[in-house]
Amino acid sequence: MIVVLKPDAEAKAVEAVLEKIKSLGYNTHEIVGVERRVIGAVGKDEQNKEHLKNILETMPGVENVIPIQKPYKLAGREIQSANSEIVVDDVVIGGERIALMAGPCSVESRDQLQTTAKAVKQAGANFLRGGAFKPRTSPYSFQGLEEEGLILLKEAKEETGLPIVTEVMNPREVDLVARYADILQVGARNIQNFSLLKELGAVPKPILLKRGLMTTIKEFLMSAEYILSEGNKNVILCERGIRTFETATRNTLDISAVPVLKKETHLPVIIDPSHGTGHWDLVQPMAMASIAAGADGLMIEVHPDPINAFSDGPQSLKPDKFTHLVETLRPLLKVMGRTL
Repeated sequence: MIVVLKPDAEAKAVEAVLEKIKSLGYNTHEIVGVERRVIGAVGKDEQNKEHLKNILETMPGVENVIPIQKPYKLAGREIQSANSEIVVDDVVIGGERIALMAGPCSVESRDQLQTTAKAVKQAGANFLRGGAFKPRTSPYSFQGLEEEGLILLKEAKEETGLPIVTEVMNPREVDLVARYADILQVGARNIQNFSLLKELGAVPKPILLKRGLMTTIKEFLMSAEYILSEGNKNVILCERGIRTFETATRNTLDISAVPVLKKETHLPVIIDPSHGTGHWDLVQPMAMASIAAGADGLMIEVHPDPINAFSDGPQSLKPDKFTHLVETLRPLLKVMGRTL
């Protein structure tokens, strides 16, 4: 529920409200606005909600107590109406500047990664993405360089200054990946790996949560809620296509998810048109459509030699194609009131 405090509520009264909420087994989430200060009370004991509401309404400093209707309490706009902005190094995700995450699907070698990192940096990317741990459909496919890949990503950051986005697959590897990554990515296959989500909720780093192949918007936001409820407020949502009957593309990129999510949640929303389409020549039009729909950023696969890529070559842009995409985006960004 949402506890709306009076504008003139004294600090002692506010502290008493916070202590009462906690004493009844609820977590508190304070939000200070320009005109109002509110406290979100979130807990698992739904039966005691009415009891808590009745108590809080009688306490000094409380103006109103409003039940939260949506199941995603912390991800929804009922507790926080203003858009969240997540700061990573000097980049604000969710603000005027869009996040442009680019790089290879898999880290294959130092030369491959350094070449790509320098190219995407020069083109205008502000994040380097690359997979060190790779979930693959076949157990015989390339599974990633693991910690060696993380070390190469760190070297690439030292060379270019680009913050690193990379996937974590296993709760036991969270601490390892967190030592190297600036943003930890949860892949589509792990969207409902609740043990992993809870572990990431305790990490003091942003989490990029990708939508699953068969995940509804509600399920997507409930997965974000797992991370938020453990204390990590820095969650970025990523639409990367869902599975439908269509076979012309790898997945069906759900562009409508952007305005729907923007209505339902304060969390930043980015789009992955590479996985969303599976074809490099469809990445640019879908990237433009994503920005036009209001996305806060893009995640795009770039590889210097897609034909010989260890994974996802058909959907990867060559560096010159990525540069062309960025230049094509600039006029659209200006119209949308956004920048790179």
